[in-house]
Parts: sequence; C-alpha cells; structure tokens
Amino acid sequence: MTDRHDRAGFCGRTRREFFWEAGASFTGLALSGLLDGGFFARQSRAADGVTPFANPLAAKPPHFAPKAKSVIFLFMYGGPSHVDTFDYKPKLYGLDGQTIEVKTKGRGGEKSQGRVVGPKWDFHPHGECGKMVSTLFPHVAKHVDRIAFLHSMTADSPIHGSAMLQMNSGKIQSGAPCLGSWVNYGLGSVNENLPGFVVMLDPTGGPISGAKNWSSGYMPATYQGTLLRSKGAPILDLAPPADMSLESQRALLDALRAENTAHLLPRGDKSELAARIASYELAWKMQEHAPEAVDLSRETAETQALYGLDNPRTADFGRRCLLARRLVERGVRFIQLYSGGAHNDDNWDAHGDLKKNHDFHAGNTDRPIAALLEDLARSGLLDETLVVWGGEFGRQPTAEYAEGTGRDHNAFGFTMWMAGGGIKGGVSVGETDELGSAAIAPIEGEKPGFHVKRLHATVLHCLGIDPNRLSYFFGGLDQKLVGVEHVAPIREVLA
Repeated sequence: MTDRHDRAGFCGRTRREFFWEAGASFTGLALSGLLDGGFFARQSRAADGVTPFANPLAAKPPHFAPKAKSVIFLFMYGGPSHVDTFDYKPKLYGLDGQTIEVKTKGRGGEKSQGRVVGPKWDFHPHGECGKMVSTLFPHVAKHVDRIAFLHSMTADSPIHGSAMLQMNSGKIQSGAPCLGSWVNYGLGSVNENLPGFVVMLDPTGGPISGAKNWSSGYMPATYQGTLLRSKGAPILDLAPPADMSLESQRALLDALRAENTAHLLPRGDKSELAARIASYELAWKMQEHAPEAVDLSRETAETQALYGLDNPRTADFGRRCLLARRLVERGVRFIQLYSGGAHNDDNWDAHGDLKKNHDFHAGNTDRPIAALLEDLARSGLLDETLVVWGGEFGRQPTAEYAEGTGRDHNAFGFTMWMAGGGIKGGVSVGETDELGSAAIAPIEGEKPGFHVKRLHATVLHCLGIDPNRLSYFFGGLDQKLVGVEHVAPIREVLA
C-alpha cells in the first residue's frame, strides 16, 4: 500500500503532507487565541528573509526628552485675517478707504497699489503680557498668557490648494506625507485601539485638495489620517457586515494569524500578510473602542457647557474640541480640526464681506477654543499637549475688489499661534510692516519671517524629534518633512 495518490485527484499532496499541514493550521488557530500578537509578528520576516517584521505604529523613543506627547492642530481653513484678529495695526484705521502704494500678491495677481480696508473690530490689551487682541476673540483673549503668537509667518503660495498642502506637508505639490503622518512615523502610537492620526472636518465639507491634506504620501497607508466624526458612526465603513459579528471577525483574525505562522514561516515573505493582520486588528479594536471615545454624554454638564455644546453656534466646533481632548487623554498622537469647509464664505476666505465672514467663523470657534485651553490646563494635559492655531495664510491690508471689504490672500506675512507643551506663554515673536502686508526682518540683512518649515520644525522639536534627523527613504533620497537644508525650530517660543 502506498501513501501517494494521483496528483489530479489529491492536489499533489501525500497523506503525511495533508495531516501535517492541516494539523499545523488547526493548532496554530488555537494557539493564536493563547498568545499575544507580538509572538506572531516576531515570526515574520521582510522580503530579505532576515529583517524581522515590526508593527509600524509601535511606540518609538524620541530623539530627546519631549515636552509634548500629542498635537491638536486647529486649522482655520481659508486664511483668517491677521490684521483683524491678533496682529494690531493702528495705522490701518486712519487709512480706511484710501488708495496707497503697497506691493501685494494674491488670488488677484501682483499689484503695486490698493484700497485700504481698515480693521472692522477694536483691539484691547489682555493678560499680564498686555497682548492686543481684537473683539473677534473675547474668550481666547483670556488665555494670551498661555499663548505664543507668531506674527511673521510666510508661505510659498498665495493659492489655497498649494498653500494648504504646504501647511500640512511642507510642500506645495501633492504626494508628500503630512505632518501627522511624520509624527506617527517618528513616534508611533501609544494606543493600539485608536488611530494615531485623526482628522475632523467642518460640517460644510472638506477643504480644497481633499484627502491630500491628511495623506501619508509615499509612506505606507498605515500613517495616513483617519476621518473621525463627532456625531453618528465615528468612523465610516468601520462596522462589520450585518451577518458578521465581532466574534466572527475575531475568528477571522485568528485564522490569518495561524496562516502567518504556519511552518514557522520557513519560506516566503510574510511581511505583507503581517501588516494586513495589524490593519485588521486595529479596525477590530476601533469598532469596540471608538464609540466610547466619542461618547460625550460621559462628560459633566459643566464641561459640555464650557465648550458651548448648549449653543447652536458653538455646538459643532465645541463638540470636536471636546472630542480632541478625549482623544489626547487616550493617547492619540496627532489630531487636526478644521474650521470652515467647501468654498467661499463656508470658510475664512473673506473676499467680499469681511465682517460678515469673520464674525460668523470666529463666533463659531472662539468659545470652544478657549474651553479647550482651559480644560487641558485644569487637567494638566496642556503641559504635554501642543495646540496650534492658524490657516494656510493671512489676508492683505487692501481690498481685492473696487468695492466691498473683502481682503485678498497674503502669504508674505501672517499670524499663527501655539500653546501648551514646550511653548512659552505670553510672548509675541516676529513682525509684519506697519500695514501688515509682509513680514519684516528683526535685524537688517536677516531673512524676514518664519517659513512654514520652521513651524513644522518647532512642532517636531516639542515632541522630542530632531527635524533634521527624521527621514524616510524614498526615490533614492532620505526625504524629510523640512527638506534637505537644515531648518531650526523657532527657539524664541520654546520653553
């Protein structure tokens, strides 16, 4: 009697091969329920057959001791006017309506003169530092002693799409990983149940260029941002099919793990399968943990009122700010909130009626942002959470059109601010000219302004990452968020 059967009738396997393979698979399935996922990852190898597989989101040590562990980026899409918010320019009031000589470059092209639009709100000093803030932000103004204002930010493009890409990825072209992707690549995630990079959009829609603004670019998709909703299903397309329970998904994961460890992986490259298992595992865990993370009913009535959840004007952005605090508590590394979406007056892009536009968007966000700073501070989280506020650029001191109060885009000088982990409070650094049209150098001969790259370098530095060492090999080069030239953080604001 022979143990070999006809190849066509038995797939070319002997009885011994059949029982050996079946036994290994079934016992591997059972074993997967007893051992942690790290055991299986240790059995995997990269394509070279030598390099062990590593979870791409496993927590990694920083280059040096960090001041911040997480980042909340409050993105004011459309470009808020710095001269109407935090960059006080008293000369503009007296020039309102006059045509003056001033070089500008925006959506309307390059111009050498323009009609001045005087600020439409008053400014008053606040805090021990005496910071001048417009009446647009009465609640944020109470926290100026916690904030560092950057008054001479510069970018390379005055056009929304490319300027947003640069603010998010460091480059005006598509295809580069975003800041949140770099943070997760460099540090990994300390929460295995939630994404490491979360994005929350305005209810009017996403910004121009869409998902490119939270893409992982040439990095693996593991590092891209995950859209999270503050109402309804927190993450779309996450729920399992109606006929597939969580227990069934658990069994599927166990089967995949067993496949990955069959024969102790003596041949073939299993790294892709291991990465797929890690993705399934995260999705399975998010189904269980994401609903709890966005359940704001667990917050006290006082906290909900603090964020303005009881007011229709502030409820949406307040809900997202409160959710950002809850995500930081749970170890999410990078969170980005968008104020404004779609086009025109659905965001801060005030080309027509400046007062109507900014009254609306500042009124939606002022109270929730102040609440976020207060809530983080009273819980001690502000010391380890970096909060960033700003848009892709600012606005010009002059009008774009012959009539109206709208301002054109200004990438030559605008304001952003930072607060929290690693940042001095109550300081203002950088300066624009007396009209707010462009950044000026503090010392003659120096390059004026703080380029977007320096903002990114400052964020990485606060997280304990050397921006000039963090790299990802792609296209034959060690790619960096800040580019190939050395970029220093803005040390004037570092605590």
